[in-house]
Amino acid sequence: MERSRRLARRPLVTLLTAAALAASGMTALSSAARAADADLAANGGFESGLDGWTCTAGKAVTSPVRSGTGALEATPAGADNARCAQTVAVKPDSQYTLTGHVRGTYVYLGASGTGTTDVSTWAQSAPDWQRLSTTFRTGPSTTRVTIYTHGWYGTGAYHADDISLTGPGGETGQPPAPPAGLTAGSATSSSVALSWSPVPGATGYAVYRDGTKVRTVTGTSTTVTGLAPSTAYAFQVTALNDAGESARSATVTATTAEQPDGGGSDLPAHALVGYLHASFANGSGYTRLADVPDSWDVIDLAFGEPTSVTSGDIRFERCPVTECPNVESDAEFKAAIKAKQAAGKKVLISIGGQNGQVQLTTTAARDTFVSSVSKIIDEYGLDGLDIDFEGHSLSLNADDTDFRNPKTPVIVNLISALKTLKAKYGDDFVLTMAPETFFVQLGYQYYGTGKWGGQDPRAGAYLPVIHALRDDLTLLHVQDYNSGPIMGLDNQYHSMGGADFHIAMTDMLLTGFPVAGDATRVFPPLRPDQVAIGMPASTNAGNGHVPPAEVNKALNCLTKKTECGSYTTHGTWPALRGLMTWSINWDRYSNWEFQKNFDAYFG
Repeated sequence: MERSRRLARRPLVTLLTAAALAASGMTALSSAARAADADLAANGGFESGLDGWTCTAGKAVTSPVRSGTGALEATPAGADNARCAQTVAVKPDSQYTLTGHVRGTYVYLGASGTGTTDVSTWAQSAPDWQRLSTTFRTGPSTTRVTIYTHGWYGTGAYHADDISLTGPGGETGQPPAPPAGLTAGSATSSSVALSWSPVPGATGYAVYRDGTKVRTVTGTSTTVTGLAPSTAYAFQVTALNDAGESARSATVTATTAEQPDGGGSDLPAHALVGYLHASFANGSGYTRLADVPDSWDVIDLAFGEPTSVTSGDIRFERCPVTECPNVESDAEFKAAIKAKQAAGKKVLISIGGQNGQVQLTTTAARDTFVSSVSKIIDEYGLDGLDIDFEGHSLSLNADDTDFRNPKTPVIVNLISALKTLKAKYGDDFVLTMAPETFFVQLGYQYYGTGKWGGQDPRAGAYLPVIHALRDDLTLLHVQDYNSGPIMGLDNQYHSMGGADFHIAMTDMLLTGFPVAGDATRVFPPLRPDQVAIGMPASTNAGNGHVPPAEVNKALNCLTKKTECGSYTTHGTWPALRGLMTWSINWDRYSNWEFQKNFDAYFG
């Protein structure tokens, strides 16, 4: 009571002055708080394309846009929600507001890694631009937060623009110094070993080949693979940390060794590969091996098949007389093989096909595979093996996320089996593979079950096999047919029916690509002499047949960089090995149209 009376006697001017000072202080504090806040999202309006963003299926567009000249368009697929994300530096124990504008159905905006409760907000249906906003507080030790947008599986394209993250900026630090001591070590015909000195504060290193980033690593050495023989390359390295990338190191050059003998290196510069229906007829009729024209350089006998899916026991049964009345005897068949080989041709046993599911789930199945395939090769005196695994033969376990270090038994056992066969028969052993696009090029978008699960575990499942055997591989001829649309390196979907599909799919093999969009896991390019384009011989042979004029456009683009259409390739490869077709039988049925065009093009 006494205290109240004393306060009441203070002069009015004192109270007003105090109030004024308090108000002034509050204003100063409020201004300081506002000054500390900033928009931390880089390129939130997509004015600079996708710079700063990592997207599984996105591109920058100029229409529709909410403001400026750019916006994001991303298209979810059946197993992908088209997520675009970036990581920003933040301060611990601080408040942030995330906003953005979206169009489309089921469009999400959110933040993860907050250290408290991750947040997201969404628009169920936004035919025009709709503002989304959410807030969060960072945890006591949080210095990085990932902001993202995504759609929903298979619901069509969505758009996003003007994304911002407002709050106090975190410490970004400084990029590390450039690496010193870059040295080229041993070189093979397809690889060069590199090493360099460690850089203080670096969390990783990026390796450049001829000015193009080809991989990132955490250590101070790596081996760059997928190189052409007898070719000089220039290499540089940069150091990485959370603040960014250093300047590039000094350049070191290295020349790969000559191509070793064997492994099919005695194939002609441009080879024609075809499958011969040796164990069945179907609508194309049976063709005797001796009647195959000399234009065919590699003849794949279709097919060796397992006694059961997981047995690994491969059998090759020739077409019975009841199905193939004109089938030759075993003696005539073996004589025809020898005659083809005397003429410089390669005759292989192809394992798998549409009906031949092979899953080497155990080491016992692996060993049976090696012994049974060896028996077929020895009995008929064959030059090697073609792997044509389709369907559910290859898939990846959920924890198998790195194609460079596979864990799944069916993958690991197949690699081991093929290396054993190569070692057994030596350098002259011809090894080819004929995967479908789903198992190879689809790996640019999806790999196995994916980071969030739910994807087809077969996606990209051939990549670890190809990569592990790239130095032993004679030819890879992906089946550019019976395929759905596949995203190319231009981040556009390409469909069968013209030269464009073959150009885009082959460019991916010869350029290399980040697997599942991960720049730290780049599938290196194959040598052009290891690559042939797989095509159906006729409309009867499979979906995706193109007429000779389109075949020639694809070849002109890839080997001469002419007639490329709207797709821009990442190189020119006159050493592209050639073409593969399904099948010799169907080409004969169509009056040898495919073969005649190949002969006319390559002379």
